[in-house]
Amino acid sequence: MAKAAPTLFLEDWLRSVSGFSNSFSSRNYSASSARAIIQAWAELRDCLQHKSFQSHHLQSLKTLVNSQTSLHVAEPQAKLLLSILSSPDLSLPHESYTLFLRLLYIWVRKSARPSSVLIDSAVKAFSNVFSITQYNSKKSPHLFSEGVLLLGSLSFAPSASESSKIVFLGLLCRLLAEDYQVLGSFSELIPDVLAGIGYALCSSVKVHFVTIFDFMLSIWGMESGPQGSVSHGLMILHLMEWVMSGLGSFRSLEKINTFSQEVLETTKANYVPFAVVMAAAGVLRALNRSVVSGLGLNTISRLRRSAEDRIESVARELISRTRGFTSSDNDRTDSLLLQCVSVALARSGVVSARSPLFICLASTLLTEIFPSRRLYMKVLKSMHGSSAVLRINEVKEHLESLTFKEAGAITGVFCNLYVSVDEQSKHIVENLVWDHCQHIYMEHRQVALVLRGKEDEVLGDLEKIAESAFLMVVLFALAVTKHKLNSKFNQESQMDTSVRILISFSCLEYFRRIRLPEYMDTIRGIVVSVQESDSACVSFVRSIPTYVDLTNGPDFSFLRKMEYLWYNDEVQTARILFYLRVIPTCIARLPSPVFGKVVAPTMFLYMGHPNGKVARASHSMVSAFISSGKDSDQDERESLKEQLVFYYIQRSLVVSKADDDYNG
Repeated sequence: MAKAAPTLFLEDWLRSVSGFSNSFSSRNYSASSARAIIQAWAELRDCLQHKSFQSHHLQSLKTLVNSQTSLHVAEPQAKLLLSILSSPDLSLPHESYTLFLRLLYIWVRKSARPSSVLIDSAVKAFSNVFSITQYNSKKSPHLFSEGVLLLGSLSFAPSASESSKIVFLGLLCRLLAEDYQVLGSFSELIPDVLAGIGYALCSSVKVHFVTIFDFMLSIWGMESGPQGSVSHGLMILHLMEWVMSGLGSFRSLEKINTFSQEVLETTKANYVPFAVVMAAAGVLRALNRSVVSGLGLNTISRLRRSAEDRIESVARELISRTRGFTSSDNDRTDSLLLQCVSVALARSGVVSARSPLFICLASTLLTEIFPSRRLYMKVLKSMHGSSAVLRINEVKEHLESLTFKEAGAITGVFCNLYVSVDEQSKHIVENLVWDHCQHIYMEHRQVALVLRGKEDEVLGDLEKIAESAFLMVVLFALAVTKHKLNSKFNQESQMDTSVRILISFSCLEYFRRIRLPEYMDTIRGIVVSVQESDSACVSFVRSIPTYVDLTNGPDFSFLRKMEYLWYNDEVQTARILFYLRVIPTCIARLPSPVFGKVVAPTMFLYMGHPNGKVARASHSMVSAFISSGKDSDQDERESLKEQLVFYYIQRSLVVSKADDDYNG
């Protein structure tokens, strides 16, 4: 959950709730001593008195700015700063402007009610600072961001006159229009610029309101503008939460209605989809967290409906453009949009169940949050000679990514939506998840056999991603069983669902590293279901890999150069152990020919596995079959039992001798 919004510096809060400080170091403020602060102010007064700005005066400004956390700028000090900025007798170095603006920003944000006279007097000073002759963002990109931040905060100050606010907003819009390219090269300034925009949107005057929104939602698609990211999207989301809370508190109904009409209910070609989704999600979060006060129920209902419609519209268009995510292209724009839709739904709170959102969540989980298949492909391709360091870094970066850290919350929303969406969408997503499990099994086997003992660090990190994917599958499977294993669905549908979940669990058994109540609840439910059907039991048993597949290993070019030893294949062993444990629960329903042709070869093979737990499970399988109940053809079953007992004795002696040779 995001922290509560701050009362002072909005930009710092945006950094913290978006994880932005993990990528870009925020300002390092080291508080100066009280004596140093007093001395700095004295030197600045001396500067104005003697009409001379020297290098030590620049250092005084830096001393004050470095004490931002504890510094309080009183009105006399703010007046001093404005006087220096406005003095025609002083030639200020370009570097000093950024520091002056930061100190004045501290004054505006920390003062309970900054002097309206001082604010009005600042109009001329800032008009001069940002005049065409004085201002050059190329010389100082930070002057651009500090300017937007200060101008926005001044337009938000309650004590500023309406005429001054209009001037400040006009200057802010000019800066944004003329110098937005700065953000394309200095993306670390984005939190400051968005904070300035947030202040401006909450200003009591209505002028430039739509223009500022247009900029915020379109800059990511402008030429030389910043490249969007999930972190930027989260800033937009929480900024909108803050803005909606402010507009509600001020009862700015006209602005709220304008926002709903212009942003949520109108499609604009220049708006970037990920930004629109996050802005709409910010509205939903504010409404769900009850931080929007002073609005009528009709207004709240309209906002909620419009925000959800907007997100659904973007999701539906994305599904259509990617042909239901069947395209193999890994388009960065689509990838970002998928991640933002999912993170938006996770952070916004309760949303209505809509099929496009559910399908987008499924695709995000299987391709973006748990991108195991894409990473497996890259790892195997890079075995031709690419640097191992690149592989390690890419996997580690994903483990540290915002979307991966949101996996639990996104999975929760995904499972909640499953319950309420239409049956066709449920069916589509179920198939996607069950198929994904089988792909992970086959591909992780290959990667594990290639990397184990060579690049164990990469393999370990890949398994962390797969372990999290297993948890998602377990929670989803539990939701499916609760929904489908009841009298509303026919027995055939229930059996098919149970078998597919069992097969999926077998594929991911290797990644089951912790005890999960949800896992046990699901297993109990589907095993009981399978026990009631001969066909379901047979279908599950026939899914076990064949003896040839078990002993020959996966067909992959890298592995042809390696000696494949079935008992060293840990991923496969975990899957077979799952079968060895589950089959005895329904063995009475298993026809003798199926057991003899499908189960017995695997059972006897793994009886010789060096892992005692696996070998014991194989022995238990024999006991279960020997003591199993009646068959439709009892003579055939008794005959098979005799054959198995005879071979079992032979096999046990061989295994025992092998153990003696090994130990001796």
